[in-house]
Amino acid sequence: MNYLVLLRHGQSQWNLENRFTGWTDVDITELGEQEARHAGELLKANNFKFDFLFTSVLKRAIRTADISMESAGYEHIPLERDQALNERHYGDLQGLNKAETAKKYGDEQVHLWRRSYDVNPPNGESLKDTAARTIPYYIDKIEPMVKAGKNLWVVAHGNSLRSLVMYLDNLSKEEVLELNIPTGVPLVYEFENGKILKKYYLE
Repeated sequence: MNYLVLLRHGQSQWNLENRFTGWTDVDITELGEQEARHAGELLKANNFKFDFLFTSVLKRAIRTADISMESAGYEHIPLERDQALNERHYGDLQGLNKAETAKKYGDEQVHLWRRSYDVNPPNGESLKDTAARTIPYYIDKIEPMVKAGKNLWVVAHGNSLRSLVMYLDNLSKEEVLELNIPTGVPLVYEFENGKILKKYYLE
């Protein structure tokens, strides 16, 4: 049995300020640091060890991984950072307050931009576009290591991880719209011979 752990970064400064973040490289808050430390403590308490770590190239994912590793007492883990795992790009909405944007464009339009599968915000990515880079990356880089029996850790973002879960769980585009991945809580997939045995959150 081997495992893949998915971890959404701890609360970022723009999560706190209710802004569309996307590819803007903001840091995590003090609460985000606490969430990252707690994730590491959970991994340590449950005896998780990793052969390889994947993160996006954005600071909030990298810092979450670093703090979690320290909290868990891990030595250096071989790693790869790739923008394929970056958060969904919100285009012209990046930096805007979500509530103010809803006042300007209407709740229905903002809900479509945020929650639909294939409606793009202005000059930004839909969830479908995000999946078009995360899933090929998973198939090319991560899945072969899963099938080889490696224990893997991916620290990334709400929408990049949602698209990976969509692939792993074979969700429809309607089902993935209801999926929300909490910050700082490890999501574990256990595998046997490349097949998923079970999934659960460490809490």
